[in-house]
Amino acid sequence: MVRFDKLAYDSVDDYIYGSSPKPIKTKKGLVIGGGEIYPELNFTLPTMDVNESTIQDALTIYSEMIEGVLKRARELYAPGVVIEFETLPPFTENPQWGIEATKILLDRMNEYHAVHGLKSALRVTPNDLREMSRPPVMRSGKYLEGVLEAFEGMARDGADFLSIESTGGKELNDEALMNADLKKVIFSLGVLGCRDMKFLWKHIVEIAGKHGAFAAGDSSCGFGNTAMVLAEMGFIPKVFAAVVRVATVPRALVAFEMGAIGPSKDCAYEGQYLKAITGMPISMEGKSAACAHLSPLGNISASCADLWSNESVQQIKLLSDMAPIVSMEQLIYDCRLMNQAKKKGLGREFRDMLVDSDSSLDPRAYVLRPDVAFEISKELVKVEDSFNRTKLGAQLAIEKIRKGYEDGALSLEKREVPWLNIMERQIEEIPDNELEFYDTIKGELDADKWLPKEYGLE
Repeated sequence: MVRFDKLAYDSVDDYIYGSSPKPIKTKKGLVIGGGEIYPELNFTLPTMDVNESTIQDALTIYSEMIEGVLKRARELYAPGVVIEFETLPPFTENPQWGIEATKILLDRMNEYHAVHGLKSALRVTPNDLREMSRPPVMRSGKYLEGVLEAFEGMARDGADFLSIESTGGKELNDEALMNADLKKVIFSLGVLGCRDMKFLWKHIVEIAGKHGAFAAGDSSCGFGNTAMVLAEMGFIPKVFAAVVRVATVPRALVAFEMGAIGPSKDCAYEGQYLKAITGMPISMEGKSAACAHLSPLGNISASCADLWSNESVQQIKLLSDMAPIVSMEQLIYDCRLMNQAKKKGLGREFRDMLVDSDSSLDPRAYVLRPDVAFEISKELVKVEDSFNRTKLGAQLAIEKIRKGYEDGALSLEKREVPWLNIMERQIEEIPDNELEFYDTIKGELDADKWLPKEYGLE
């Protein structure tokens, strides 16, 4: 395992979009983190059943989508694009369908590179089917085999980046979020999630190495983004969701400790911290992902991004054109403006405008401030184990939010403020030893929802 014991940056002044200390160069010559920010487009099928009788129709739609978005990228003189193929469950349950879709996308991307010189890269993200078992079986069985077979075939056929939104620990985390139970969230993320990441990313890194692909990174979407959306709907406090976001960082970092090199996944807003720690490029999403979900992070999430994503959009007709084509245009113009600011020597100023436009209005945005991420990350790397990093991350997030509120840098609703003390008391009850923590909390966990042996806990 790789040990990250210091930050990749000496100063937060150098921590900026489009540039990473460890850029990645793809087979087609696209350099991610080498100075420019590029669009990353994710598209998906319109609402339809995908089965044996409709799979050819689905593949035809993927062919139409990739043709449309590459054509628009060429027309707008995009210097490079990244495409993400995030599979729907049937494409992972039947890995050959996902592999066939990958071939279709790559063939068209290769043609546009050869004929038009358009540099592109493909990220493949098989969905994690393991949670479809109840309780989830994480380390064996048909669902794990389907995920790994999909990775194997997609990497073999030329996919550039391998990613996943893994679900280890989610079976307990969902209820913990709804109850605003930080102890159980930390157990789900810092114990179960981190243990599962070590298991799963060992396999993904091996597959990537075998086929010359990049093991790119995971996403805590089912954890941090679920909390963000629940808070947006008023079901849990915003400060709770903000603390959960920082608590996801050690879990996502495990992928890089196991050998991933980026770019991290777009819906992994914890990428803001991962880049500070690892120096590897990240993908982020914000205002141009409103086609997929709403968030309070529209601008600040772009401040340190190396890829700028739309999250996902369906192939549906809008007034102008098909939705993926529209998203591609929006992303290209976003990136063009950000790159122009850097060319004029105003990159840091533009970054700070992105940050300041969001960070004072919501704690979920505030914890993504580069200076906040930088300072918290500096403390996280002093701790060796993922569990205590998770616990520390939550505590530091509370401290930063409280200080921002007291200094007038962050606005909080009055009903949110008491939760800072409530969460601190919850953390104080957590032992520093992972197994001791398990012993103290196991009686509170629903035994019907999870299998301890799937996490190496008997």
